[in-house]
Amino acid sequence: MANASGLFTPAVPSVRRRFSPSLGIYRYGFWSSDGVSSRIVFTSATQGVEKISPSESRVPRLFSKGCKLVGCGSAVPSIQISNDDLSEIVYTSDEWISVRTGIRNRRILSGKDSLMDLAVVASKKALEMADVDPDDVDLVLLCTSTPEDLFGSAPQIQKALGCKNNPLAYDITAACSGFILGLVSAACHIRGGGFNNVLVIGADALSRYVDWTDRGSCILFGDAAGAVLVQACDGKEDGLFAFDLHSDGEGQRHLKATIKENETDHELGTNGSLLGLLPKGSSYSCIQMNGKEVFRFAVRVVPQSIELALEKAGLTGSNIDWLLLHQANQRIIDAVATRLDIPSERVISNLANYGNTSAASIPLALDEAVRSGKVQAGHTIATAGFGAGLTWGSAIVRWG
Repeated sequence: MANASGLFTPAVPSVRRRFSPSLGIYRYGFWSSDGVSSRIVFTSATQGVEKISPSESRVPRLFSKGCKLVGCGSAVPSIQISNDDLSEIVYTSDEWISVRTGIRNRRILSGKDSLMDLAVVASKKALEMADVDPDDVDLVLLCTSTPEDLFGSAPQIQKALGCKNNPLAYDITAACSGFILGLVSAACHIRGGGFNNVLVIGADALSRYVDWTDRGSCILFGDAAGAVLVQACDGKEDGLFAFDLHSDGEGQRHLKATIKENETDHELGTNGSLLGLLPKGSSYSCIQMNGKEVFRFAVRVVPQSIELALEKAGLTGSNIDWLLLHQANQRIIDAVATRLDIPSERVISNLANYGNTSAASIPLALDEAVRSGKVQAGHTIATAGFGAGLTWGSAIVRWG
């Protein structure tokens, strides 16, 4: 299988050709059975990093259309809960939480706040940065495990943005891996479906499903929304070099929030059902997590996934400007960076301020890094998400 970029350095030209041309998508990235491509390596703005030239990086040339990340935005609730605040609720302390997780604060929605309002704000910021009118958006992907409608909330974002052409909008449920799946889905729609401007949103409010008496889980989660505008471009400027996606249902027992029947003492259930005959009204349980097992899972599979994606892109860690992981636990972030031999100054982390915001964590951290000037146009980012399902995945992308 050809890798996702089929790259080479000009000093030692290398061309690979295959016969019986065909085109497809594999879980490790886009591939073609007949592709010729090239790469030029030069010194990045980030010292000591080899970087792919935006004008020379290539996916296999059977892809005449590429995609690039051109705008981002984020939004968080106004209510901040510190570790000291949590110590008034459960038996814990700022030191206990920060040493084990790296988290010091998190934002949570109040009773009157709406997650979709946050998603709309983040989306508008992404569109403004990309200089794209809402009417030019032709697909909205909402990556969330906490929609405000059982049937999905993405169409409500499309409505709130004022997209008059009624673009397709749908939800993607993959917990903390959701945003990575959203990026890959956007690329698939652009490369294979003719879409031009795809809005990928990560938004979650896990505070609504937290057991605030469980100090092992309530300390971790916060609420937020982040968005990225993925735009069609010429294949020569493609900004998604490779990806790697997986799931393992065996691990569901380690991290879940399962459906349960509501308790009732009445002969008729809360939804009018006769007890014992018709289904009762139901809701989801609070988040149940085996922290040690999730930690072991993450530090094992995330480096493997990124290494696979790099291999498919024909790259190494020296080509990466930034490592951007799902913001779950600072110890996980540090362990993955060490495994990949990426120094801390090239690791993006805002976990201390927001906690684990699930599908929102990657676009939230990216938006802050872009707006602060840390991530600049042309920078290459290795990003990865991991979480409930269990699911995990990585992508090698270029910003701008």
